Amino acid sequence: MDEHTVLEHLGNLGVILLAVLLSTSLHYLFLRHLNRGARLALKFPQIRLGYGVIVALIAHSIEVALFALAYKVSISSGFGALEGNFEGSIADHLYFSYAAFTTVGFGDIVPTGPLRLLAGMEALTGFVLITWTASYLYLEMTRMWKIQS
Repeated sequence: MDEHTVLEHLGNLGVILLAVLLSTSLHYLFLRHLNRGARLALKFPQIRLGYGVIVALIAHSIEVALFALAYKVSISSGFGALEGNFEGSIADHLYFSYAAFTTVGFGDIVPTGPLRLLAGMEALTGFVLITWTASYLYLEMTRMWKIQS
């Protein structure tokens, strides 16, 4: 492996690591906000859970946007391409990122080259963060049911 290839792989791994760390840190902050703010809505559990779902959707959407930006940076840095039904718009980047993050993977847009690793890490990160959110909301529902009993 020549020096240029090693630097490309390190750059690709750096983009991946940054996207994972930023999205995970952001998710932690959103859940922390929910945990603090949810106490204010103890008297209205439906609002509390609805607020939790809305905040979670906003958090996940921002995380998806972070990965969409990572795809844009990776593609412009020569770490691969997105091919298929892809014209290069921000909407295309977001669409692919939502499909990867949620592990839906429609297949109409396909990553090539080292970009495949970013897509795989986004799917794994999305799975972890969505599960984290589901666990949090489940715990909140359990707490509310205990209070209401």
